[in-house]
Amino acid sequence: MKNIARPLASLCAIGFGVIWLAAAVTPAAPAANPVPAWSQNQQAAAAKYLDNRMVEWWDKSKTLKTGGGEVKCVSCHTAVPYAWARAALRRAQHVTEPTSHEERILEIVRRRVEYAGDDQPYYDHTEDKKVESRGVEAVINAVILTSRDAEASSTDTASSPATTAAITRMWEVQRSDGAWDWLDFGLEPYEAPDAAFAGATMAALAAGSPTGRRASDTDKGRAGLDHLRAYVHASLATQRLFNRTWALLASSRLDGLLTKTERDAILHDLDQHQRPDGGWSLPDLGTWRWKKQEAPFAPPGTTDTDLLAASDGYATGLVVYAMRQAGRTAADSVAVRKGQQWLIDHQIPERPDDPAWAPWRAHSLNFDREHGGPKGEPWRRMFMSDLATSFAVLALL
Repeated sequence: MKNIARPLASLCAIGFGVIWLAAAVTPAAPAANPVPAWSQNQQAAAAKYLDNRMVEWWDKSKTLKTGGGEVKCVSCHTAVPYAWARAALRRAQHVTEPTSHEERILEIVRRRVEYAGDDQPYYDHTEDKKVESRGVEAVINAVILTSRDAEASSTDTASSPATTAAITRMWEVQRSDGAWDWLDFGLEPYEAPDAAFAGATMAALAAGSPTGRRASDTDKGRAGLDHLRAYVHASLATQRLFNRTWALLASSRLDGLLTKTERDAILHDLDQHQRPDGGWSLPDLGTWRWKKQEAPFAPPGTTDTDLLAASDGYATGLVVYAMRQAGRTAADSVAVRKGQQWLIDHQIPERPDDPAWAPWRAHSLNFDREHGGPKGEPWRRMFMSDLATSFAVLALL
């Protein structure tokens, strides 16, 4: 199992990855947004790409034994951001019925929440990976269910039984330091040691939602919230800008996660890292460490430095979305306005016969996946572009 599990790394849990990670849960309604119109045709192209990627995900992703049957794993880089972005696209298009892929994700999560001791973890080839999988899945299940609850009713704060079970489970497996065990394959941005902080901010998104707050109104939940806030405060100063951006996003949900001074400092740093073209670049949001704790840091494989040097859809979408959730609008923020304009200008026209087509691209921090070889087959090549497209959608709607 060990020999086949490692190549599957990044196919399951976040690490915002992603499984680690569309940030976020169902987004709060943004303020008026006078950016040039993002056309219906462009929205439809994004929806088509995301739907097609889920078809491929169900075909190729890992199968887990669950409740006497089997389900597919829910990944942070493809399935979780799909759920966030696709729901946002539906609302923009006045469609109330979830897609079949959204329904399947929800069904899987509900089945997994009905916890049974013999359910197969995301990864089970070592004891460490079983523990890491437990933490990741507890957070992801809570994020998915609270997100769906928020869409089902913006006024009803009652938690469904499945949501209550997921939030309860999340607090049960919280570490003593306030974070959660997280998958570590030495892969950035979501499956490396520093990814545990981003995972904690995802937990904050779930806990800070209306139904998450309701389900956390227990002794265990209140203690867990205190530990989570303390962990974020204690760790924030040492986190790379990518992780602090996730903290900014989560602070829009969970009160007391950041102080105003901390939020303002993150926003200032993001302003300073905006490129002249209006976008942001994922490498600029590091430092990326992979597994090392001291410099020099280097990825496990060769990367395409030219591609990574440019602004990308994931970094730009994530930053603009976090800024908007923090209260900035295109009307009052040059950074948001320029970032949204970059996203509109850089949406790639559909190329149906091109296996590297996505409305927005982002590229691996770990390997060169663009030029063939065992690390470059089309499926894995597009994982970062799944995130880029989902977060670009969230940033624009």
